[in-house]
Amino acid sequence: MLDRRPIRRVLVCIPTYNERENLPSVVAGVRQFAPDADILILDDNSPDGTGHVADQLAAADPAIHVLHRTQKEGLGMAYLAGFGWGLERRYDALVEMDADGSHQPTHLPALLAAAENADLVIGSRYVPGGSVRNWPLSRKALSVGGNLYIRLILGMAVHDATAGYRVYRADALRTIGLDQVASQGYCFQTDLTVRATRAGLRITEVPIEFVEREVGASKMNNDIVRESMLRITRWGLEHRAGQVRELVASKREPRWHAL
Repeated sequence: MLDRRPIRRVLVCIPTYNERENLPSVVAGVRQFAPDADILILDDNSPDGTGHVADQLAAADPAIHVLHRTQKEGLGMAYLAGFGWGLERRYDALVEMDADGSHQPTHLPALLAAAENADLVIGSRYVPGGSVRNWPLSRKALSVGGNLYIRLILGMAVHDATAGYRVYRADALRTIGLDQVASQGYCFQTDLTVRATRAGLRITEVPIEFVEREVGASKMNNDIVRESMLRITRWGLEHRAGQVRELVASKREPRWHAL
């Protein structure tokens, strides 16, 4: 179990790609509901000028920082860059938050409060009190079904392993080994959840209302879904194979009987 010291310095990591219209309101919300937190905008060389907007926001507020990346490499790689930046600067907790408005800043106080007694806090759509707004039935069915599949094949108790609104304690990120993470798309969230579970970290789910974006286009596509399913299935098969090996090994152990 990690030493859960009081959280004093928080960094909210916000990856961006073509989010010029959404970014200012999201940043304003974070400053309102988590005024003591710093913000790191991770822009993947957005062609719509999001990076320029980020620079303007940073110029007007010393709590806002920008990390310009040279190309679009996926959500996972952006967060890994942000985590590395934050860990080097000794932040106590690092927050994952989308730039499209789907993660409401009003939930930040509850997520950060829960992190005082947890290593990873997940803003969950699928625990009592959680919900999704403005999703078509097909999208919700895919998300609910995918999370159920993850729970069954990986044997995890987490209800929303694909959720992207999270708080990690810095020590938790150091413990799970970020240098070994290869997932680049939305599978990244499940990857880190698996690693946190296997490391024995304490995971807490806090209900949130997820709101589908109103401006811009979703980054979700078939390639992302395909990558997630293939990786998760492979992890599940490896997990089950490991359980079988442990069971076989336990039955082969010599049994001593008293004479």
